Amino acid sequence: MMKTQVAIVGAGLSGLYAAILLEQANISYRLLEGREFVGGRIQQAGHTGVDVGATWLWPAVQPELVSVLADLGVSLIPQNEAGDLLYERAAGSLARYPGYVSSPPAMRVRDGMSQVIEKLLQRLPAAKISTGVRVTHAARADEHITIRGTATGGEEIVLQAEHLLLALPPMLAKNIQFTPSLPKDLTDDWGHTGTWMAAQAKYVALYDESFWIAEGLSGEGRSMVGPLVELHDVSVPGRVNALFGFLGIPAQSRQALGEETVLSLCRAQMVRLFGDKAASPSAEFLKDWSADSFTATAHDLMLQAAHPLPPAFPLEGEWVESLTGIASEWSSTFPGYLAGAIEAAREGVNRVTATMTPTTRSFP
Repeated sequence: MMKTQVAIVGAGLSGLYAAILLEQANISYRLLEGREFVGGRIQQAGHTGVDVGATWLWPAVQPELVSVLADLGVSLIPQNEAGDLLYERAAGSLARYPGYVSSPPAMRVRDGMSQVIEKLLQRLPAAKISTGVRVTHAARADEHITIRGTATGGEEIVLQAEHLLLALPPMLAKNIQFTPSLPKDLTDDWGHTGTWMAAQAKYVALYDESFWIAEGLSGEGRSMVGPLVELHDVSVPGRVNALFGFLGIPAQSRQALGEETVLSLCRAQMVRLFGDKAASPSAEFLKDWSADSFTATAHDLMLQAAHPLPPAFPLEGEWVESLTGIASEWSSTFPGYLAGAIEAAREGVNRVTATMTPTTRSFP
């Protein structure tokens, strides 16, 4: 059995940043991730540097996130909004309008948000991170928590800790079997908190040139026809020319159509909007988050998109001082956003450090 002071479940941005903070506080931890890779909802299209998950940040209102990125040495680029916007009101009806600049301005990480994950990993001991481990049980007794999970190969993983940080969405955290049980009102709240991006799907098309810029377009579009309802230029200067869009087809319908059909519908729309030069992308990608079992549940797809704020920890019972939710959905300021992941992780680690002392012991 592995032993540590803090167990972190989930190796997305919040889990990895929590690990960084625990490293700095000299508190031992182990990080367990169900996927075979880290990053959570930060993923890119192949190795292109184009995000298919979390994409934007707003430095003017998210200073803590900007500070973290600066410390990591990550470069930011502005979201291109120069040029006209296309609006497809109905089939055969395409209008062009002067574009607008969002306020506050949106930025992206140069070469993709995955750069943030890679920079965090460089500062963490690989031996403290286990991927391919799906946590199923957490039992508290004698001031210790025994966490059990199943590795990809089927073997059982057992970890003993004093505090549990849940860096996965509340909807998924609810699926862990807790002994003793968590308060029902808490798990009910978690079970009604939609996972951000769970119902979304993104289409990315790469091109040899950014022909839309030459034609005075920003690459932004809105459509009442679909399948893409909102489009943006997500090019990486000097590296890749790319457009992406959010699909408006409901998740169940996307899955019934199948990936090849959805891709063909997206290509047809790109031609309607941007002309024949958009007909043959050099590469294209589809990320359907509703089909990702580490992100979405069936109940997620029944909820309205929103940023609710569920309780991050119980106020009574045996778990009061030993469990904290730190995924972005638990952020009080930016739930569902990258900045929310940073905020929730910091607040969760602050709870831990308030009750724990740094360790001088060596944990396996």
